[in-house]
Amino acid sequence: MSYPDVAEASLEVGPFPRLRKYSKFFRYAVDATICIDLFGACCVYQIIIAKTIQQLVESKDDVAWEDIDRLRLYVLALLLPILLLCMITTLKYLAPFTLLADVFIIACVIATVVYSLRVAPKISEVPAWKDALGFFEFCGIVVFSMEGVGVSLPIENNMRDPKKFPKVLCAGMSVVVSFLIIVGFFGYWGFGENSISPVTLNFPSAIFPTVLKCLMAIMIFITFALNFWAPFNLVWFYLSKKHDPKRHWLWERVYRGVFIVAITSIAIAFPNIGNLMGLLGAFCLSNMGFIFPALIELLVIWDVPGLGRYKWRLWKNVFVIIVGILLFVAGT
Repeated sequence: MSYPDVAEASLEVGPFPRLRKYSKFFRYAVDATICIDLFGACCVYQIIIAKTIQQLVESKDDVAWEDIDRLRLYVLALLLPILLLCMITTLKYLAPFTLLADVFIIACVIATVVYSLRVAPKISEVPAWKDALGFFEFCGIVVFSMEGVGVSLPIENNMRDPKKFPKVLCAGMSVVVSFLIIVGFFGYWGFGENSISPVTLNFPSAIFPTVLKCLMAIMIFITFALNFWAPFNLVWFYLSKKHDPKRHWLWERVYRGVFIVAITSIAIAFPNIGNLMGLLGAFCLSNMGFIFPALIELLVIWDVPGLGRYKWRLWKNVFVIIVGILLFVAGT
């Protein structure tokens, strides 16, 4: 079962008969949130590629506000290549590149530590805290790092031994969190308030970091189609019902083109990566990662095994929902 399937089923067979008629609405809400989040992530990836190309072409260490219009042109220039790439509908041609992308990610983490330590001031001179606005932006970006939560259930469904999924998830998230902490800590220590997003743009203009930037841009470009595949298939599940099955091959590509144009338009309109990630994290991940799972668990365990002694399961999920609401408000 997918995330939307679980959401619909939890309300449909839940302990509150009057709410069962809203099970489809709950499913649509989860579907919409996942699509907004993952399509929004595609916007972020497109901006990262464009900023990397702009820095390499113009030999600039930063993209100032007066350069934003030129950045938009780079985003627009990516439209046709990404459009052609996303016409590939078979994952087997794209999946192998994710393994290579993981290698480059590890290289970028190591490079972040090395290059930040070269320019890092004494750690006692680095501010330990930011103001309230900076903290709220931080919350949104941190929650955005949970972007993959919407597609975790299908992974469990396709595992040879689904019972091992919790261990696999914990191991995977431990690696992700470790990388985030390393990049965040050393990136801020070395590059400070002048740090640029993505962190690779802070690297010097030597040969190795330049090659690394190029390779990362290429890998993000190739894996863009993978990130686009999951939300589009979710949308195509509904759209395909409106068309003759014999013409699905045509309409699928038409809709793919429409969504790629829409993603590019949003990236052009909102080229600030930090703000976009914060907004996506606050709006989507606070729901997908906190509020929706807590509601689903309450519906599933309400009768069996019950709320537990002193209703601890109820209070636990209420606390998670409150955290989600606070992240939503703070990040937005």
